[in-house]
Amino acid sequence: MSAVAETLSVTDERLAGLTLPAGGWSDAARKDAFSRLQSMGLPNRRDEYWKFTRPDTLTQALPVPAAPFVTDEVPLFDAIDRLKIVFVDGVFDAEASDDLSLEGIQIDRLAAADADIHWARDVYGVLEANGQKPVARSLAALNTAFAVDGVLIHVTGAVIKPINMIYLHKSETSDVMLHHVIKVDAGASLTVLETGPAAARLNNVMEVDIADGAAFHHARAQGRDHERRAATHMFARLGAESTFKSFTLTANGVMTRNECIIELTGDNANATVGGACVGDGDFHHDDTVFITHDAVNCESRQVFKKVLRNGATGVFQGKILVKAGAQKTDGYQISQSLLLDGDSQFLAKPELEIYADDVICSHGSTTGAIDETALFYLQSRGVPKAVATDLLTLSFLTEAVEEIEDETLRAEINTRMASWLERRGG
Repeated sequence: MSAVAETLSVTDERLAGLTLPAGGWSDAARKDAFSRLQSMGLPNRRDEYWKFTRPDTLTQALPVPAAPFVTDEVPLFDAIDRLKIVFVDGVFDAEASDDLSLEGIQIDRLAAADADIHWARDVYGVLEANGQKPVARSLAALNTAFAVDGVLIHVTGAVIKPINMIYLHKSETSDVMLHHVIKVDAGASLTVLETGPAAARLNNVMEVDIADGAAFHHARAQGRDHERRAATHMFARLGAESTFKSFTLTANGVMTRNECIIELTGDNANATVGGACVGDGDFHHDDTVFITHDAVNCESRQVFKKVLRNGATGVFQGKILVKAGAQKTDGYQISQSLLLDGDSQFLAKPELEIYADDVICSHGSTTGAIDETALFYLQSRGVPKAVATDLLTLSFLTEAVEEIEDETLRAEINTRMASWLERRGG
């Protein structure tokens, strides 16, 4: 079967069981996404940006069953004063969620916002559509067309509490598409947290529009639920002197692909995206990032660390595109892996594409084993090998975690990573 025929066949099978929502303010965006999806087709292994990751379980008609994950761990960020928004198998749970009223912010449900006019109409599907060039991201288009729930957040001031979106998984065959839209007005600020075992199959999209002088901070924990298969897409557009920071912590999951597509469209904007993952055994983790500099004196950072063992696989694909006229750009990219055995692998594809002449851009990627000298030093002073390995692993991951600006969030994530490693399940 040719690549085109394979793509069309997979796409037709996936769409056969879906119904395009009709009417309301999102109608035009959904129809546009559906048209683009039909033209692009869903991804397969012959696509350049999927050559390291098999998309089969994300594109096939039915999800692979996954048992709900049970743990006695205290939920991450549970000690933080936050506003909780809970989804169970992709459906909003009003009883488990907090009151959505909070000063400086308006929160609506995508499923309930069915009027003909809504502020989200100017963002929903717009950033996702912009992010389809030069690389097709058809799973995101699938989400824009068919997602029926999610949150629409309009930030008008400095929000004092983080918004914590919690995803719970109770059905073994849950197939979830949530679409979140966040608009941060000029000078406003918001922190969003995402936690919880998501679904048998998850395909989430978050679009974040950050106005001049605004700030958006994001921390996500993809926990120890071994059977998860997930694709996430974050599309962000930054205005002048705005800030975007996103960090993802991942442990296990059969297959996870996190995509982050960022446009710096206003001068003096700053974007940071990073992640740390620890994987064991049947684990495949893919970070794919595309940052476009389209303004003057902007800075971007990509910092990713992966610790892999027992045959686990890590992938990093990161690109910095500097457009003509985007002078004074400072773009930094680093991806590193620590392989704790000879069976694991790390696949990296760092890229720079520059059309301006007054820039500072760098990228690097390294793969290595545990430092035997440091390991011997710790063991010689009475530290058991397993504990010494965990200490060196945590030290390796520190650079990525330090990208988190909030000290409380950093401490929570460091504590959780240490706990995962101590359980020897991370």
